[in-house]
Amino acid sequence: MAAGKRYLVLGNGRAFEGFAFGADVAAVGEVVFATNMSGFAQGVTDPGFSGQLVVQTFPLVGNTGLDSAQIKSPAHLAGYIVREWCQSPSHHTCAGTLDAFLLERNIPGLWGVDTRALTKLIRSEGAMNGMITDDPARVDIEALKAYEAGDAVSRVSVKEPEQYSCQLSTALPSVVSASLNCQLKVVLWDFGRKQSTIDCLNSRGCDVLAVPHTWTAAQIRNENPDGIVLSGGPGNPALYTGIVNEITQLLDKGIPIFGIALGHQLLALANGGATEKLRYGHRGGCSVKEIATGRTLVTSQNHGYAVSMDRMPQNAKVSYVNANDHTCEGLDYTDFGGFSAQFAPEDCWTPHSEGNLFDRFIADMQRRAA
Repeated sequence: MAAGKRYLVLGNGRAFEGFAFGADVAAVGEVVFATNMSGFAQGVTDPGFSGQLVVQTFPLVGNTGLDSAQIKSPAHLAGYIVREWCQSPSHHTCAGTLDAFLLERNIPGLWGVDTRALTKLIRSEGAMNGMITDDPARVDIEALKAYEAGDAVSRVSVKEPEQYSCQLSTALPSVVSASLNCQLKVVLWDFGRKQSTIDCLNSRGCDVLAVPHTWTAAQIRNENPDGIVLSGGPGNPALYTGIVNEITQLLDKGIPIFGIALGHQLLALANGGATEKLRYGHRGGCSVKEIATGRTLVTSQNHGYAVSMDRMPQNAKVSYVNANDHTCEGLDYTDFGGFSAQFAPEDCWTPHSEGNLFDRFIADMQRRAA
């Protein structure tokens, strides 16, 4: 276990002092905060955190430890910052500690930081670059401010196609499971997908082919899929012009398309919309209003960009909005029948929550195949 003082130095020159755990290395990235109160194992493995220094606002982290069933994806975050790190976790499934998890993956941790003050600073000044280091005097502030993570999608996407076979779930309500079979094929265009996305599709009767971000529209069409999912992922959507151009070539083919998180943003760009950087992003539990019903959903989110309300995609209507800042959280397309969500529908399973977006996608594919 690493020991001793460790610091977070921000691009504005402010330094926060704490103690070291995890890997004994320095790390640079965008400093963002996550507001989730549980599920830290899923959070640290979310590809959407690629290259970022994640501040956990909940004060105690790691008290339940980790078990292998929780770790379904590699860890891509650059560093992890908490107020209190539990060194003696207790849970009947615990098979490892947060410290060991970070150490094995060469990720530095920083604890003992005033995360409340740090979060308030990010909220007031916006997300900024930072560096976890044992020697704050040697940090080049100008170089830190100029740092850019670059093409984050290439770091998290699969390198070769991966096949995931259908496994129908007995946990789904009978009204959903009665109409399912294992005859649907989905291409998951991987920009940083989560295993839970694949699980949701497999459990609803879909064979899933996860393909690299470098694939073309022609390659995807050659697979003859019943539907296409544009996965979530990290980074600035405006950087991925090549992917956007490929998506535009699929819009008139009659294939159902479902965009999630980054996929939602890329689909909007392919339809003439624009995206914008949020001041400090949405990471954790967020309230979302469903326009059609007026109901409010509590969703899981992890993004720093949003589809601009000032330049909406062509032939699209807003289906969900954020209940706090009124940013776009979902779109329905009237010309080619696709739809998208900014939040993470794969984190919910009941038919009366946002998980029903997967059921909607299944229904779209079944209608096309009929």
